[in-house]
Amino acid sequence: MVLKRTKSILEIKSESFAGRIIKLHHYLKTDKKELVISKQLYRSGTSIGANIAESRYAQSDADFVSKLSIALKEANETCYWLDCLKNANIIDQKGYDSIYADAIELVKILTSAVKTKKENMGNQTY
Repeated sequence: MVLKRTKSILEIKSESFAGRIIKLHHYLKTDKKELVISKQLYRSGTSIGANIAESRYAQSDADFVSKLSIALKEANETCYWLDCLKNANIIDQKGYDSIYADAIELVKILTSAVKTKKENMGNQTY
């Protein structure tokens, strides 16, 4: 029997986003013959969810914040690569708008989560 754990909204959204990034990477590689930026996008875009998954089993509050902060950095990097692809007319505006909106949503959620956890850590009494 396989045990299933409940995933957070952040985990669900980051997994869905990673799936979109993987599909975009495949499209860029095969249809557009774009290999360099697509690989960077692939790495940063899939790393977001990997770091979020790692945060679930963080060894401490500081480790948790560190993992989510890395995920946030990767999300910001992903936005940069998406901007580069759009500015070079490698992806069209409609495709860009759709996936960029998802990336920004992750940035906002991660920013809020990191900020809230840091505030809560500061309010702890020992």
